Amino acid sequence: MTQERTGAATFKGNPITLIGPELKVGDQAPDFTVSKNLLEDASLKDFAGKIKLISVVPSLDTGVCDAQTRRFNVEAADLGENVVVLTVSVDLPFAQERWCGAAGVDRVVTLSDYKTRSFGENYGVLIKEFQLDMRSIFVVDAEDKITYVEYLPEMTDSPNFEQAIAAVKALL
Repeated sequence: MTQERTGAATFKGNPITLIGPELKVGDQAPDFTVSKNLLEDASLKDFAGKIKLISVVPSLDTGVCDAQTRRFNVEAADLGENVVVLTVSVDLPFAQERWCGAAGVDRVVTLSDYKTRSFGENYGVLIKEFQLDMRSIFVVDAEDKITYVEYLPEMTDSPNFEQAIAAVKALL
C-alpha cells in the first residue's frame, strides 16, 4: 500500500496530501522512470557516476517554478561536468521543451513525470489532490546516496538555493 502523508505540506495555507515516503539524508536514492521526451524515458541510472541536483517543481508555467528553474540553470554553469541539474515536473515534454526554449534554459535537464508519477511516488512528492509533484530539492551523490533534502512546507515558497548549491559543492 502506498504511504500517504496528510497535512505534510500546504497550498496557499490549505493542507495537501503527499504520496510516498519522506526521504532523508543518508537514504539510497530511489529509482524512477520519467520521460525525456515522448519516445525516450530516463531513470536514475542514466545519470550514474554524476552528482545530481534534482529540482522538483509543480509546473514550469508558474512564477515560482519559473524562477527556481532559471536560478538553477544559472548556477549549473559553475558546478562543472561532474554535476547534472535535473528539473522534474508533471508538465508534458512538449511544454518543457517550449518553456526552456522561451526562457533560454539550456543547462538544466528537464524530465517529465506525467506518465506514471514514478518520481513523485518514489520521492514522496506526489500531491494526491492535484497529481502534481511538490516543490522540493534533492542532492544525490555519485553513488546515489541522498546528501541533501528540502521538502517545502508550502507549495508556493521558494527553496533555499544557497543551501542546495552548498550541498552540491561539498561533494566536489
